[in-house]
Amino acid sequence: MTATSTALIQRVCSVPVARAVRTRALATAVNLSTTPTPRASPADSSRVLLGLSEAELQQLALDFSQQGYRGKQLHQLIYKRKIKDIQDFSQVPLAFRNELEEAGWKVGRSPIYNTVTAADGTVKLLIKLEDNRLIETVGIPVQDEKGLTRLTACVSSQVGCPLRCSFCATGKGGFSRNLKRHEIVEQVLAIEEIFKHRVTNVVFMGMGEPMMNLKSVLEAHQCLNKDVQIGQRMMTISTVGVPNTIKRLASHKLQSTLAVSLHAPNQKLRETIVPSAKAYPLSALMKDCSDYFNETSRRVSFEYALLAGVNDGVEHTRELADLLHQWGKGYHVNLIPFNPIEGSEYKRPSKRAVQAFAAALESGKITVSTRQTRGLDADAACGQLRNKFQKSPLVSESDNLQPEPEADVAVAF
Repeated sequence: MTATSTALIQRVCSVPVARAVRTRALATAVNLSTTPTPRASPADSSRVLLGLSEAELQQLALDFSQQGYRGKQLHQLIYKRKIKDIQDFSQVPLAFRNELEEAGWKVGRSPIYNTVTAADGTVKLLIKLEDNRLIETVGIPVQDEKGLTRLTACVSSQVGCPLRCSFCATGKGGFSRNLKRHEIVEQVLAIEEIFKHRVTNVVFMGMGEPMMNLKSVLEAHQCLNKDVQIGQRMMTISTVGVPNTIKRLASHKLQSTLAVSLHAPNQKLRETIVPSAKAYPLSALMKDCSDYFNETSRRVSFEYALLAGVNDGVEHTRELADLLHQWGKGYHVNLIPFNPIEGSEYKRPSKRAVQAFAAALESGKITVSTRQTRGLDADAACGQLRNKFQKSPLVSESDNLQPEPEADVAVAF
């Protein structure tokens, strides 16, 4: 595990007048500019314990005139015991619990709205957020004769998605907003709660485009690594490609995998499958991936959704192999047979077609794997389950679909 991670966001705590103390910035190993936070009402979503580090929680305890070890207790209660309500922190004095709540603090866990389990053990959850929006997260177990050996959480980074890839159910459901740090982290804890087992792997491949919410994704990544104790190499951050963001991600030198949703070997075809590709030419995307590998020494994985009769022909394998060889080494192709969704014109290719595509890439000296399809009977393709409960497409709160700024994010070395 590396020491590289995103810096901690500074917070300012308000306390009742009777116990008022001077405001202290939550310290980190890097220099961040301090921006005072105005006194908040109890409903202020910024006062969330989930997502804070042990050091931040210790500082929070000190700001409430408690001893520092109370912060360690909070950390254990939130991340180890996974308690969801401050009043259930039985190890913490009642007066401290009351003061936290009076100052507007909350744990930050949301209720599970719906659960669907597939025959293969895959579980999809709908989580109901504070603003009544629904997000999906998926738990994917792998078992052998000795029992559960790996549990992957596929987490969402946005409520909906603004990029509207033509084969994706999430895009058809519209876009509302970015998720906050704790709303990403809580998805992993919810999966652990359902399975009663530690999550071993996390993939940022659920609803939304992670690179358009990079600030919160990096904060959540750090929390999952440092506080939930999931190794960086056990996490994957996915993107369909957003200009300038791969360079920004590379600067953080994470030990996690970058997965790029390619889906086509040429610009013209890619634009029909991924409309946002019009703003990000394939040549520019591939150069950024090459630079990413050179800067981080981490292999880039290319996700390729196989759509019958669209991008699964022999000619496409040749083009794809040539494209990857053109841009150097360190690449891997992950083939994903299309998960059928309601109202889509795309079809799932036959097993023989998938095997032929993989074999052709291998013969072209491309490292390739085929993703095992999970949860077909649980609407496990991204966005499918949510769309069953949310009948009207979401309307974005803003027409600005630019990536979230990283003003308060830095890397601690």
